Amino acid sequence: MENISEDRKSIDYSIIGVDEAGRGPLFGPVVAAAVYLDEGTYMEGIADSKILSAKKREEAYNRIVVNAKYGIGLATPEEIDLYNIFHATELAMNRALKILAQYVEIRNVQVDGKSLKLSYPSKCIVKGDSKVYQISAASILAKVTRDRIMRKFDSQFPQYKLAKHKGYPTMEHLEALQMYGPTYFHRLTFEPIRKMLNTQLLEEWYRDGKISVERYRVILDSMEVDIFGKIRSRRRKSRKN
Repeated sequence: MENISEDRKSIDYSIIGVDEAGRGPLFGPVVAAAVYLDEGTYMEGIADSKILSAKKREEAYNRIVVNAKYGIGLATPEEIDLYNIFHATELAMNRALKILAQYVEIRNVQVDGKSLKLSYPSKCIVKGDSKVYQISAASILAKVTRDRIMRKFDSQFPQYKLAKHKGYPTMEHLEALQMYGPTYFHRLTFEPIRKMLNTQLLEEWYRDGKISVERYRVILDSMEVDIFGKIRSRRRKSRKN
């Protein structure tokens, strides 16, 4: 445990901090973490994960997992497609809190963001990852965990260079998608992925058990195609001049 008395004074140790990583990418899960610190625990280098280098995040991650009580949860690309990214983020956060609940009583939860509704009483803090120590720690756990997941996916799908951009819609990723098409680990309801899909590819994934019938139907609906592969007609209200 690392202790620095002056900085420790500003920390409210009753707080459980929650944050996520990966709401914006086109590929892979959204990951959330929940962090609780025992009274007096202080670690150097804890800050909003976005302002830390990859090396500094890894160093901070190693300190957090030794000194904190924490839970990590995720929501899969399928769950993102079924429930949308906002509710999938809530799902990942609830899973992280459920794991943490094995070690501490869940109360005084503060979450980075706004309008999130969790299974536990909580308060949303806009830019909380730069304001609340425990949320900063959670942001680091979530980010490092997701980056590690992306590196594993990179070995499975090297053509997308996922270890480099972590699934975000960079030019390199978009060019790879144009060349190789999407995988079922991409978020199929996200643009521009959705526009790259066709019923033949979806049926192949469904037959091979790579996507569920629920996801298959959601994607078809988003494409405005029925289960027989026919484009649904749209009814438009006439506009009066």
